Amino acid sequence: MKWLLAFVAGFVSTLVFHQGLLQLLHAIGAFPHPAWNMAPVPPLGVPAVLSLAFWGGLWGIALWALVVNRHGGKRWLWGAIWGALLPSIVALFVVFPLHGLPMAGGFDPKLIAGALLLNGVWGLGVVGLMKLYRQG
Repeated sequence: MKWLLAFVAGFVSTLVFHQGLLQLLHAIGAFPHPAWNMAPVPPLGVPAVLSLAFWGGLWGIALWALVVNRHGGKRWLWGAIWGALLPSIVALFVVFPLHGLPMAGGFDPKLIAGALLLNGVWGLGVVGLMKLYRQG
């Protein structure tokens, strides 16, 4: 059951925290595209944000496995660190090239910093949601 909850936490954290921060960054002119992209993506034609949230759910399981044995502030810290690093590294160095984009966006510091920030907030969201689920 805890792994299902970790998936849900990752899914919801993507929609609320990751995309919420992305929308805030877009609103202040720091990011060119708005959040909650509804454009269909292959192969199933689901909205891009739901595809992202699905992957966020899978990453939520991995993140929870890494932080579950930490407690208090250490869990929050490791959630932010692992949340920032793992999905960002995979996106920048695996997913980008698979989509025909330059590795790490051509090593653009703004893109790398944005990925780390968005995914770090996502990781904090996962930890926070898991805390809520465990209390409920």
